[in-house]
Amino acid sequence: MPPKNDHKSDFKESHSKETLAKKVIGALEKYVTRTFNYKQVAGLLHITDLHEKKLINEILDELTEKGLIEQIHRGKFKLNVIPPYFTGVVHVKGSGNVSVICDEMTDEIIIPPKMVNTALHGDTVKVYVFNNRKGHIVEGEIVEVVSRAQKDIVGTLQISKRFAFLIPSSSKIHFDLFIPLDNLNGAKDGQKVIGQITDWPSGSKNPFGKIIAVLGEPGNNNVEMHAILAEFDLPYSFPEELEEMASKIPDQITPEEIAKRKDFRDTLTFTIDPVDAKDFDDALSIKKLENGNWEIGVHIADVSHYVITGGAIDKEAYERATSVYLVDRVVPMLPEKLSNLVCSLRPNEEKLCFSAVFELDNDANIISDWFGKTIINSDRRFTYEEAQKIIENKEGDYADQINIMNGLAVKLRERRMKTGSVDFSSIEVKFHLDEIGNPTGVYFKEQKDSNKLIEDFMLLANRKVAELVGSLKSDKTGKLKASDNLFVYRIHDSPDEDKLNNFSRFVGRFGYKISTKSDVQILNSLNKLLKDVEGTKEENLISQLAIRTMAKAIYTTKNIGHYGLGFDYYTHFTSPIRRYPDLMVHRLLSQYLDKGNTKENDLEEKCKHSSEMEKKAADAERASIKYKQAQYLEKQIGKTFDGLISGVTEWGIYVEIIENKCEGMIRLKDLDDDFYTYDEENYCVIGKRTKKKYQLGDKLAIKVRRVDLMKKQIDFQIVDRDYF
Repeated sequence: MPPKNDHKSDFKESHSKETLAKKVIGALEKYVTRTFNYKQVAGLLHITDLHEKKLINEILDELTEKGLIEQIHRGKFKLNVIPPYFTGVVHVKGSGNVSVICDEMTDEIIIPPKMVNTALHGDTVKVYVFNNRKGHIVEGEIVEVVSRAQKDIVGTLQISKRFAFLIPSSSKIHFDLFIPLDNLNGAKDGQKVIGQITDWPSGSKNPFGKIIAVLGEPGNNNVEMHAILAEFDLPYSFPEELEEMASKIPDQITPEEIAKRKDFRDTLTFTIDPVDAKDFDDALSIKKLENGNWEIGVHIADVSHYVITGGAIDKEAYERATSVYLVDRVVPMLPEKLSNLVCSLRPNEEKLCFSAVFELDNDANIISDWFGKTIINSDRRFTYEEAQKIIENKEGDYADQINIMNGLAVKLRERRMKTGSVDFSSIEVKFHLDEIGNPTGVYFKEQKDSNKLIEDFMLLANRKVAELVGSLKSDKTGKLKASDNLFVYRIHDSPDEDKLNNFSRFVGRFGYKISTKSDVQILNSLNKLLKDVEGTKEENLISQLAIRTMAKAIYTTKNIGHYGLGFDYYTHFTSPIRRYPDLMVHRLLSQYLDKGNTKENDLEEKCKHSSEMEKKAADAERASIKYKQAQYLEKQIGKTFDGLISGVTEWGIYVEIIENKCEGMIRLKDLDDDFYTYDEENYCVIGKRTKKKYQLGDKLAIKVRRVDLMKKQIDFQIVDRDYF
């Protein structure tokens, strides 16, 4: 049985732990020589709520285990003297500022430019932390590179008479790679190449390297897309032996396999996907039951039947962890024979699935559910546009069934919103491309009812699978505790309190309000805000900033619920063709349904790897969009557009053009009417002499000043601030 809602407050408490832990550290930092018990710490933080006091007690124990504080006497704690050395990951901002993020530290460690040494973005490093703290700012020096995140560097080759340099494409690499002429590997001047660091002599500003691959001529679409994939250390093809191995996987399903499964081949089933999709990993079925209720099946491609754990295809899929979606192509997680043919739920073909089947009444209440292996035969493949017309016009193939399912989905959605789910819906930017991949126009894709129909049933399946495995049970004291079943959860923590307060102040400039008093009020006011901004010029800006304010969702075995969806349990079950965590979930669920248990001992490490690869793929997608935006505006240098300030940093003002959503920067050094400083808390830059302010959300008229295709950078110039 799924868990009751009477434990919901426990999950909300765990959501606030990270923020509260930071406050505890901050309070103890003010009195480094004194000791406090948990009640005294609560007093320092002006906390009177009994549950929060108990939570502080737990936090003190956890911080002691991490070594951040020490227990001097039983129940008496003080701040621990910071150990001088930490291990963490290097983060380089576009401005060149460097920090190291460590699990043991609540704040990032700022690295002065002269103390970065040879560390690069993403490297795991050993850092020496100075004792002279400046407020909450912790500074340090990188003393050792423990492991390189990426040895290969993508860029453009410049050859002179005696030597060559590789000019990196990434804005996070702030040096050129010196290439001796005998290490060019046939590369020519001006070509896009991949280089590798071979040596970095002590005291040398530039590392030495060699060219390991020639990508081709800059500006060629395939070259540029391959360069983006290489920049993020992502593959763009499969090894031949894997393609060969996949080609031998049989298309036919044996009678023995069919006999093991629940048969849905005679139940009306269809898919709804983007017009250009080829990998259909989810289908829906609908059947009216004799009691008047509806049987809704969420059928997911049974990739685990074909991809054997530990096999060569599985290992490659794990390394990739996700399909990568660039502007003009998909780089799949699985070979094409699997992703587009054998596993893809194509119409009028028998397919093996792992299904979540629900009995719903007319109000979309769940009467019962079932999970297991099935066989289906999809009756129709719909595009989102086709399904949307059927929903709007109430006519077309299977119009009655689609509209019934849409009505049920609407009720599921309304109930989800009432219980705390945030309705994030952003506008997706797409490009019209010519035959060689050059952008000829920009258009936008918005979430409509057909998209939401699919989303709501996928959310239902994901939630119910997680609830099934993570269902609660009682111990001898009657206290509820989480199931011991090891599982892959998709979790989402509550937003950082400081970010949320800043966001609240910012939207106040537009006349909107965010309540920050409790989790429920935060979520309800966020939903009201997102509804209120619909159709306004600031809609996309506020939606994107709201997303940035929220924590990032990750995969983990340690469940704390999904804050943004308002779910106590959530996982990813519905896309195993393109996401490795979903494949792990299928395998684990299958074991638990068979009354077995998992023998995995590295599941958390696999979750961490999947989260990291998801971020890489998203960064690569953004880079491909930035390149196409630069290509598109390269032909419009000197043209004036209306824009909104979409970001503010210490080095410049980002502006998004209203008519095409292309984003560029106005560099602070190019604003010659004053010296501008960055006010992070208020999302603005302010002139030192004139006090002129440029703030997130301000409207500007800008002119396209310069486009650097190699670095995917667009520079704007302010035309007239009073244009509007």
